[in-house]
Amino acid sequence: MPYFIETFDKPDHQQVRQDNRPAHLAFLEEHKELLLACGAKLADEGDAATGGVYLLDVETRAEAEDFIAQDPFTRADLFAEVKILRWRKAFLAGQGYL
Repeated sequence: MPYFIETFDKPDHQQVRQDNRPAHLAFLEEHKELLLACGAKLADEGDAATGGVYLLDVETRAEAEDFIAQDPFTRADLFAEVKILRWRKAFLAGQGYL
């Protein structure tokens, strides 16, 4: 069952995000077969990221927890909070799954 992971950056941590972005993008590329989708959450004003969303195709919560724990953003202590929820695909890329 896929998992929805939502992350929330710590306040005033944009430099941490920028410093670790290349390693984060390399990590995502390395694990792209697990990603249904992912991307940054942006502030309404400007393009500053405030966290991220991952739709991850793994079987267990433990796998989802391990994935986000290995993300360079997590290792750099960027996140104030991480939420992991099971997610049921209803529609993805215009295709129905129910």
